[in-house]
Amino acid sequence: MAAEPPPPRPSRAVALSYAAREVDAGLAPRISATGQGFLAEAIIARAREHGVPVHESRELVAALMHFDLDEHIPPALYVAVAELLAWVRRLEGAAGGEAAGRDARA
Repeated sequence: MAAEPPPPRPSRAVALSYAAREVDAGLAPRISATGQGFLAEAIIARAREHGVPVHESRELVAALMHFDLDEHIPPALYVAVAELLAWVRRLEGAAGGEAAGRDARA
């Protein structure tokens, strides 16, 4: 039986943050990291190390790569990011509040 090939390396990654103070102020999530190649791999590895859920969506990453670090996501992406946040919330609920190490492929 042949071993499965390793998954393809991510070519790009974007990290979003959504602090409680931003939620309370009615602000949108902001872009906290972006990268390509090895930097993308490092962003994903760091997220996994800290138990941050990793979701793969090439379309959303491509759209978010057009914005600067610390910039809040634009209104045009609110629905897509809201769906992502709902996915994270479901993971947290399924894991009893801890979504550590969970991944999804889109």
